[in-house]
Amino acid sequence: MRRVIRAAALAALAIATTVQAQDDKPARAAPPPGFQTAPLGEGPWDLDSEMARIHVEVVARRLDHPWSLAILPDGDMLVTERPGRLRVLRGGMLDPQPIEGLPPVYSAGLAGLMDVALHPDFARNHLIYLSYSKPDPDSPQNATLAVLRARWDGGSTLSDVRDIFVADAWYGKPPLPARCCGQGPSFGSFGGRIAFGPDGYLYVTSGDRNYGEKVQDSTNHFGKILRLTDEGKPAPGNPFSGKEGWRPEIWSTGHRNPLGLSFDSATGRLWETEFGPRGGDELNLIEKGANYGWIEVTQGHHYNGEPAQHIRGVEGMTDPVFAFGPPSINPGNIAVYHGALFPGWEGDLLMPTMSKSLVRMEIGANGAVTAMELMLQEPKQRYRDVKLGPDGAVYLLTDEKDGALLKLTPAAAAAPEAR
Repeated sequence: MRRVIRAAALAALAIATTVQAQDDKPARAAPPPGFQTAPLGEGPWDLDSEMARIHVEVVARRLDHPWSLAILPDGDMLVTERPGRLRVLRGGMLDPQPIEGLPPVYSAGLAGLMDVALHPDFARNHLIYLSYSKPDPDSPQNATLAVLRARWDGGSTLSDVRDIFVADAWYGKPPLPARCCGQGPSFGSFGGRIAFGPDGYLYVTSGDRNYGEKVQDSTNHFGKILRLTDEGKPAPGNPFSGKEGWRPEIWSTGHRNPLGLSFDSATGRLWETEFGPRGGDELNLIEKGANYGWIEVTQGHHYNGEPAQHIRGVEGMTDPVFAFGPPSINPGNIAVYHGALFPGWEGDLLMPTMSKSLVRMEIGANGAVTAMELMLQEPKQRYRDVKLGPDGAVYLLTDEKDGALLKLTPAAAAAPEAR
């Protein structure tokens, strides 16, 4: 099944969802983090889309809520599992033994081991970066986002493991503060996406932990995108460096649950995907020093039914490129397609979703979404991460208890029927 929406319909959809976001109808939420959807079939599948017929094959199974994938220079792959394990695929085969050497990880709900990224000079220095939920030893439910750096030589153990950044976003120690708006599960999302930019610096998303009152406070890291050196220090040229009352790591602010982050290798644009509260999921184009509005601005519902204070167009705050729903589309990571295998997708955004589709978005010269297609609804899986292989193949991780790594390539042309 596929669904293509063109520019005129997208404009109407944006207006409709802006109005609907303020009515009193409940928005459909994503399944809880531990929820297993329909079992993944044996595959492979050949599925239609507007620009290509897609061949979907299962590369690996029996992954426990896989969160992120990194493709190594030799074609092997690292995969994080949210409960706190780092796995490796060698020659396309999943090593049954996790890589050892990780610190304690707080794993509950959306918390756990999250992203993995390679240092830009990984082939020489063998450095990898991992984001995770760091527990307070004296109060384990009190946790924050941390980024560690480690050396991995391809063996069974990490070395030189150390936290290079620990966010000032601790939350969870009883008694919890009262929060407005019925903001959802107590401990919320940590964000946790990491990506090296073309400038060589590390960009990190930090979630609001469902504690939105903290986001517009510039003295903490709740609901921010951060820009760091490869040592975890504030990067030179950050917009608020030296400004009184601002954390020097901050690149942008006003984010709720930023679960996707990716640079366009051709244009240098930084794209971000973000969960709204109930509906109002966002696609954002991240700019230096911009404020994206949360908790004052959202096109979704607050969990207690309260309308948002503002929907869009607030002075000093940046609107999303596109807002989805309600209902929620539940975005995962994002990638900009550049590759030889799917020429019809060149320059398009690929966004996996926990609502069981891969969304392809065409982008105009001004950065606006001009068309959108919902693909890969047939396997009926929650898709968390997307990465591009060097040959142009697309890889997806399914966020399931019995999760899998999928590979997308063009399907072979059907043989002509005999006359």
